[in-house]
Parts: sequence; C-alpha cells; structure tokens
Amino acid sequence: MSTRTFTLSFILVFLVFGSTHAAIVVPASVTPASETATTEAAALEAAREYRESLKEMSGKERRELKREQRKAVKKAIEDYRDADTNTLLLVLVTILLPPLGVLLYEGELTSKFWIALLLTLLFYLPGLIYALLVIFGNA
Repeated sequence: MSTRTFTLSFILVFLVFGSTHAAIVVPASVTPASETATTEAAALEAAREYRESLKEMSGKERRELKREQRKAVKKAIEDYRDADTNTLLLVLVTILLPPLGVLLYEGELTSKFWIALLLTLLFYLPGLIYALLVIFGNA
C-alpha cells in the first residue's frame, strides 16, 4: 500500500468515524533480538516488583494508587487529544470542507458551524478563513 493510498484511507476513516476513533499506527523501530530480550526481562522484573508492592499495601493505599493511576491515564488521554497530529488532520479536513472542520472541532452543532456553512456556501474562501480562525481559537 503506497503512502498516498494510506493517507487517503486514513483521512476517510477519520471523516467517517470522527477523531475519537481514528488512530495513527507508527511502525516500531527494528531492534536487535538481544535488546528485545533485555527489555522484556526488565519489564517482567518491573511487573513482579509492582505485584509485590501491591501485596504489601493496605486496601486503602491500593485504592488511592488506583485512583492516581486513573487520573494519570485521563491526563494522558487529554494530552493526546491536544496533540499536533489531531490539529494537522483537523486542518486538512477543514481545507476540504470548512463546516465539517468546525463541527469536528466544536463537537456539536453550534452557531460557529452555521456561520462557517453560510460563508462557505456564499464563497469558499471566507468560509475557509473563518473555519481556520475558529480552529486556532481566534474567533
């Protein structure tokens, strides 16, 4: 599959399912087998130590640890959503269809969507400029 075909199919999936279901798959770098074995052994050792530390904790401490881990995961998800990749894809969608870009950015039908739709129907360029202003937070 060529890069161009992959890019077009990814944009299609992004448009159909929205930004919450689309993901970019980046191939992992090729590492020698000895490094992989060392990394796996270190991961297994870390997991064993983690299980042992959980056994030593009281129930209240475990609940607090789990609560902190959930907060860390939520923060990581928020950081991912704010990533440059999402912004780049949103700009590409906005260039193709400005109102759709505003809709994906806002997450619902708002007055900004209707303004972008009206400007795009009147003439493409004002709709595009307005949509980009909305996405980059100036409107």
